Amino acid sequence: MASTVIEAPSENPLGPCPAFVFGDVSTAEAAIIVIQEWWGANQNIKDVAKLIGEKTNCVTLVPDLYRGKVALDRETAGHYSKDLNWPGAVQDVDACARYLKSKGIKKVGATGFCQGGALSIAVVTLYDSVDAAAPFYGIPRPANLTCDYSNIKVPLQCHFGEKDQAVGFSSKADYEAFQAKLKEYKVPHEFYTYDAGHAFANKTNKESFNEEAYNLSFSRMFEFFEKHLKN
Repeated sequence: MASTVIEAPSENPLGPCPAFVFGDVSTAEAAIIVIQEWWGANQNIKDVAKLIGEKTNCVTLVPDLYRGKVALDRETAGHYSKDLNWPGAVQDVDACARYLKSKGIKKVGATGFCQGGALSIAVVTLYDSVDAAAPFYGIPRPANLTCDYSNIKVPLQCHFGEKDQAVGFSSKADYEAFQAKLKEYKVPHEFYTYDAGHAFANKTNKESFNEEAYNLSFSRMFEFFEKHLKN
């Protein structure tokens, strides 16, 4: 499936957000925004978006938050992620959701991995354009974004690895504290953990990919979006 490149009007100081769209926006009722890891809008995240679209029968959209830059090694990815304007990136995701709805899409979901997981949480905390989110192993850092989770009004389905060592971002202590906040604020949510480490759903990462966790988490995500975007 080939993608269509669009530009969503964004409040990000960088200007409009380019994005890759898979599927026909003019005929679909639901769409899912698939947010990149720290690598950028690379082929892997596009392949994930295509898969999600096929399994859910939704349009999928990948925002290009780095505006064309893609990292090929961890050092470069680290620089790109460190330099990311997080408020601007959330504005980009919101802009993509609003773009989809302007085209007639009734409900929009968001999912993301690592950095993208944190951004999918952030967009439903800070904006009301996304109707459900399924974040994977990422939580907004206070240094990047101020998020009051009591503002979340839409359902979440969260996926974390019990062996995740990303302290301050997605480790067990971090996701347990996040889950406690969701419970405290009565945010509608499902919360799943897996016998796996960080990036367990990234097939291109041979060190961290966990097929069992990947299959189970994705099947849950497909059901979640079917429930909350189609009904």
